[in-house]
Amino acid sequence: MHFSCYFGFILFRSLGFFFFFLGGGGVVVEFDFWFVILIFRVVFSSIFFFRSEQYKMFLTRTEYDRGVNTFSPEGRLFQVEYAIEAIKLGSTAIGLKTKEGVVLAVEKRITSPLLEPSSVEKIMEIDEHIGCAMSGLIADARTLVEHARVETQNHRFSYGEPMTVESTTQALCDLALRFGEGDEESMSRPFGVSLLIAGHDENGPSLYYTDPSGTFWQCNAKAIGSGSEGADSSLQEQFNQDLTLQEAETIALSILKQVMEEKVTPNNVDIAKVAPTYHLYTPAEVEAVISRL
Repeated sequence: MHFSCYFGFILFRSLGFFFFFLGGGGVVVEFDFWFVILIFRVVFSSIFFFRSEQYKMFLTRTEYDRGVNTFSPEGRLFQVEYAIEAIKLGSTAIGLKTKEGVVLAVEKRITSPLLEPSSVEKIMEIDEHIGCAMSGLIADARTLVEHARVETQNHRFSYGEPMTVESTTQALCDLALRFGEGDEESMSRPFGVSLLIAGHDENGPSLYYTDPSGTFWQCNAKAIGSGSEGADSSLQEQFNQDLTLQEAETIALSILKQVMEEKVTPNNVDIAKVAPTYHLYTPAEVEAVISRL
């Protein structure tokens, strides 16, 4: 359409100048009339063309936006990206690895005075040597934790030994990737949760971080949740390889105190350690750590 309009424009103007030189002034007026019509045609066709292209792009983006297992032309899975963004709205969780063991500290958001604080679980035991802290959708976290518990017990029953922390993390991430399968029983969306998995096995203490894409990394220290950016910056400044377990407790809770919007109390934070077995701190033990801040 555009080429025909531009060709017509050139043809009519050329003929107009030709007749002008031949002395046909009236013909030039007629050709100028057709020239104006062509200009309008070019303008309106261009507007229609670009709007139709934008509409097609919008429809295409919407299709990729809704599909959980369809890559966009840019190589992106939008639903996974949205799940990762949802985690940034969750409560802050911090993990630190030391030579003695691993410390986990998590913010608990008590949204009502009628809510029993002990019912809000943000740190869970997977096995006697593995625990995890979470940020995001708690229901999704429970599904992953239950799966990990079954895997660790099956491994212990089959081989007579505890499952390694890395293998447990891999089993969790394998489940997180199943949203892309075509099976009717598989999930319809990615898990909207990130985990900090702390453990102690034959290789010593270890800390892993997982995200909704099914990817995991081993870390020395890591923060997740709404205050993760500021907490990660503080961890980079304060972490060192020679930290003791007690120092790690103090650092984790002091950073939580910085990013939380309310005063730190035993009711709104949870602390756990794996050294070498899992232990969730009692309110009295949490209060003792708070008193050192």
